[in-house]
Amino acid sequence: MIILFVGDVVSTAGCEFLRKKLPEIKKKYNVDFCIVNGENSAQGNGILPQSANHIFTSGADLITTGNHVLRRNEIHSMLEEEHTPVLRPQNMHRTVPGKGVYISEKKGMRLGVANIMGSVYMDSVSNPFDCADSILEFFRKENVKNILIDFHAEATAEKRAMGFYLDSRVSAVLGTHTHVQTADEQILPGGTAYITDAGMTGVTHSVLGVKIECATQKMRTGMPVKFENPEGECSMGCVIVETDNKTGRAVRIERLFIS
Repeated sequence: MIILFVGDVVSTAGCEFLRKKLPEIKKKYNVDFCIVNGENSAQGNGILPQSANHIFTSGADLITTGNHVLRRNEIHSMLEEEHTPVLRPQNMHRTVPGKGVYISEKKGMRLGVANIMGSVYMDSVSNPFDCADSILEFFRKENVKNILIDFHAEATAEKRAMGFYLDSRVSAVLGTHTHVQTADEQILPGGTAYITDAGMTGVTHSVLGVKIECATQKMRTGMPVKFENPEGECSMGCVIVETDNKTGRAVRIERLFIS
């Protein structure tokens, strides 16, 4: 099974670049499943039904998110739709709309995807490690071997710890949230593909997809600043993971940076 995972898509510019590049990447790598983190795909912040639909029609099979998923009220009803594969972190409070796990089926193959949020330097959530154990129990009962975790977290140490915690139990643990692609892609000793952060899809000359002057002003002065998304040349951070479909173990991970 060949899985393409695309790092956080930011704003309209990121959505348009995704649409431009995704079909050729899927064809080149013979991708079976495509997962895109879209939590900031709406202009400004958050995710809207329009930006989610744009990602799906560009070629994604499933959308994961993170701590910004609830910023736009319009997405709440879409998160509740049973057959719409837009996930929010599973370890958010039980009253939050939506779900954090999904089983996707295609070409006679099944892929379990879960969205989990870290607890270090992040909004309050239930323990991500305990959450992961519960998710794996669900997938075990459903007899799903191929499992991918989008671990949306700030601290690199927490991401590394989660990777080793789930090693041999899932196909891949792929980090998101920090928007900076890391160069530590690897297959862990137990057969789990890992990277600390898959990167970002959006304007290259920006601060994590925000106008440079906005981010700089906030950090320099400490005053509230309305963040704006810039225009300009874009790039895409993504990862290819290949698994043994029978065992779910990763046999390859490749980091891609598309500009």
